[in-house]
Amino acid sequence: MGTAVEQPCYTLINFGTDSEPVSEMQLKQDFESGTIPQKIEALKKTIHMIANGERLPGLLMHIIRFILPLQDHMIKKLLLIFWEIVPKTNPDGKLLQEMILVCDAYRKDLQHPNEFVRGSTLRFLCKLKEPELLEPLMAAIRSCLEHRVSYVRRNAVLAIFTIYKNFEFLIPDAPELIANFLDGEQDMSCKRNAFLMLLHADQERALSYLASCLDQVTSFGDILQLVIVELIYKVCHANPSERSRFIRCIYNLLNSNSPAVRYEAAGTLITLSNAPTAIKAAASCYIDLIIKESDNNVKLIVLDRLIALREIPTYERVLQDLVMDILRVLASPDMEVRKKALNLALDLTTSRCVEEVVLMLRKEVAKTHNLAEHEETGKYRQLLVRTLHSCSMKFPDVAASVIPVLMEFLSDSNELASQDVLIFVREAVHKFENLRNTIIEKLLEAFPSIKFVKVHRAALWILGEYASSLDDVKAVMKQIKQNLGELPIVEDETKRAAGEKTEEPAESTPSSGTGGSAVAKLVTSDGTYASQSVFSTVSSSKKEDRPPLRQYLMDGDYFIGSTIASTLVKLSLKFDKLEADPTLRSQFCNECMLIIACILHLGRSGLSAKPVNNDDAERMLFCLRALWDGSATIEKIFTQNCRDALAAMLTAQYHEEVAQNKAKEKTAHMIQVDDPVSFLQLSTLRNSELGTENVFELSLTQALGGQTGGGSGGSDKFFSASKLNKVTQLTGFSDPVYAEAYVQVNQYDIVLDVLIVNQTADTLQNCTLELATLGDLKLVEKPQPCVLAPHDFCNIKANVKVASTENGIIFGNIVYDVSGAASDRNVVVLNDIHIDIMDYIVPASCSDTEFRQMWAEFEWENKVSVNTNLTDLHEYLAHLLKSTNMKCLTPEKALCGQCGFMAANMYARSIFGEDALANLSIEMPFNKPDAPVTGHIRIRAKSQGMALSLGDKINMTQKRPQKMHGT
Repeated sequence: MGTAVEQPCYTLINFGTDSEPVSEMQLKQDFESGTIPQKIEALKKTIHMIANGERLPGLLMHIIRFILPLQDHMIKKLLLIFWEIVPKTNPDGKLLQEMILVCDAYRKDLQHPNEFVRGSTLRFLCKLKEPELLEPLMAAIRSCLEHRVSYVRRNAVLAIFTIYKNFEFLIPDAPELIANFLDGEQDMSCKRNAFLMLLHADQERALSYLASCLDQVTSFGDILQLVIVELIYKVCHANPSERSRFIRCIYNLLNSNSPAVRYEAAGTLITLSNAPTAIKAAASCYIDLIIKESDNNVKLIVLDRLIALREIPTYERVLQDLVMDILRVLASPDMEVRKKALNLALDLTTSRCVEEVVLMLRKEVAKTHNLAEHEETGKYRQLLVRTLHSCSMKFPDVAASVIPVLMEFLSDSNELASQDVLIFVREAVHKFENLRNTIIEKLLEAFPSIKFVKVHRAALWILGEYASSLDDVKAVMKQIKQNLGELPIVEDETKRAAGEKTEEPAESTPSSGTGGSAVAKLVTSDGTYASQSVFSTVSSSKKEDRPPLRQYLMDGDYFIGSTIASTLVKLSLKFDKLEADPTLRSQFCNECMLIIACILHLGRSGLSAKPVNNDDAERMLFCLRALWDGSATIEKIFTQNCRDALAAMLTAQYHEEVAQNKAKEKTAHMIQVDDPVSFLQLSTLRNSELGTENVFELSLTQALGGQTGGGSGGSDKFFSASKLNKVTQLTGFSDPVYAEAYVQVNQYDIVLDVLIVNQTADTLQNCTLELATLGDLKLVEKPQPCVLAPHDFCNIKANVKVASTENGIIFGNIVYDVSGAASDRNVVVLNDIHIDIMDYIVPASCSDTEFRQMWAEFEWENKVSVNTNLTDLHEYLAHLLKSTNMKCLTPEKALCGQCGFMAANMYARSIFGEDALANLSIEMPFNKPDAPVTGHIRIRAKSQGMALSLGDKINMTQKRPQKMHGT
């Protein structure tokens, strides 16, 4: 919520990196007798050398004498940087006498007629930490508040704010001075800086000013409105009785022209009020921001805020009235935004609004048909199919209106969308008995237009399993025969190959009015006509003329042949029960056997691209035997056990979804009724003799993450999850400077809280923490130097930006000057800080289809050999999942039991949206029960760093630590 204080900054100056070393004497000559360009170059080199740790004490008076009086603007810019980094004190810590001259020069610059010189000087003064230098300048700084140029006034307020914060005794009346300045100021940037100072220095005066202009807040600039929102947030949290006074102002700021102000105002309103009207107003503001903002990152961030609101039960009811507004976000072209919006809308959908939601989704489905076909369109269509599927399962009343819409996707050119439709149809036909006839009818209509073999296989299984009436059985049989073509297949294909099979006249396009064979006129290279008979084009067009099921068989895919055989057995068994005429029953059974035999004959004839494999051939032979001499057991397998298996699978999927939803829910910390209540006052005064020990135990408990336990056993139990476990020792105990770092990993950055201890009896000047990174890490800001008294300590924080999921290393050293010593700077090399990839990886779930698709798309693979001392397959799998934060996608039932080998798929996702896939293939050595597990793990990821880092993590953690004796 906080607004960052405006920090001084200077115009970037290119110092160059290839400058040759220059002697101090040469620099003195340039300062004394050089031209203006030479002096500028010499000053740049001086700044560069001092920044790199060089000591140049002899140059100070030359710069004061020959450079400081010059009026060149570039020289004045460089001098501001020079005076910021040059040492200003003696080795004993006293201010240099020469700085008095510098102070006088800057007093003149504060009175300079050029506004840029005044403003840049005021910004420089914010960096000074020596009150002796600032005290003579206070009168000139005050006078800058009345300058005619807003740039000077703005920086004067900033200088007064910084000086008051650091050295209050120099300007004790600063709040009153700035309050009077604020009353008469008209420039918005000056008012923002002044109001910001009052916010931090004197909130009462800031509130008084805000109360006087409360009705004019909406006309203020966005930079001032942001500070006003921050003030209201702080005041209302510190004093809740003030909420009614300022809540209307926050409501008004929800209509601000600035998106940043609206975002902050909405977040503040949620924290200040739990009223449904407030939550609805804030959520509506968030939705409007998502729709109007063009940046996808902004859309995702605001969507996350809405998702966080939904997780609060009292707010969820309010958001349910905004489902249709949330669906307006689907106008965004980004898939991630659409996916989050659809998931949020689905979670908020109730029986009251489900019909409107379905109608909106159906319109979106219709829009995808008019869009150009590309990858994003197919993915969006697939996403809509899944959302409609979930709506139908959650609210069965709308299934009847959803099924006709989704059935149109069976002929879609996107295979994944078609498969998702079949998954929905399979679940719907099982759960909704009243819709089975409609589903079968629609499926039969769409069957000839299906384009993919996997979709045809699933459709055949559904038709064979759920075609219950006599008419449905006959219709399914008719579709199978039409999509297989003329029987027997081998004889028909032989005629085609020999050219004896001609096209039907209706299918040909005659080139003349004469009957007979169709003749096409072609133009040769010399311009004459050439005739071509249809008999010579049969071989080139026969692939397109074949029915789809036969084309699959000719391509060598006999798995669908086994599916056809299984479907025919089910149809024959149902026909026997539904048809009373034994002649028709026998005729139907014989027809089924003929089809299966024709497919088997084709597979062994050599006419297809590939011969039938043994598995598919055995399955078809088994189906033939079932039709010829089926027993009651076989009949039960085909008529009952298949449907029971589907029911068990759907039940398992339902339980898995419920478990995932429970895991996502953020529940409050559960406190049992018989848990002891800890009172801090009583714990320290319980025993006067143990008072110190209790304080120590309390601090240790806080360091262990707030866990309370009895004795050291409790501390050991929670140590692995405590803050102490994240402390990295950077130097040794015998080093002159001891350092350790607490590493806190956030979502997109790493915060290093480094403790530096001076273990010597000397004062350490310019003690600087120098850090560098290896990997996809970047140091955000260079830590500022500090001065350490003898045996003193300080804390320095450093931020490191993280861009991707891979292992990184932070290394560096600590450099310092010893007070009174004339030697070079001292250096203490730090230990490396290794950033673990596991801090960015979380378990995730995906379907088998998505897993296979990603496995085929990802180009980086890392194969890791299993090297462990574990002897049990299941134990190794559990250890691997725990150490890599991955989730096993293979069902638990498929892994149960004892055998000599195991194969499992695992999946995880990073906080940056990167996917990591893994396939585990392990086995136990034959006849060696105590031998360790062997095998390998294949890792696939979209980026090389992800694959390599995850492989390194597995190599480091796959061995189980050996237990020591006596523990």
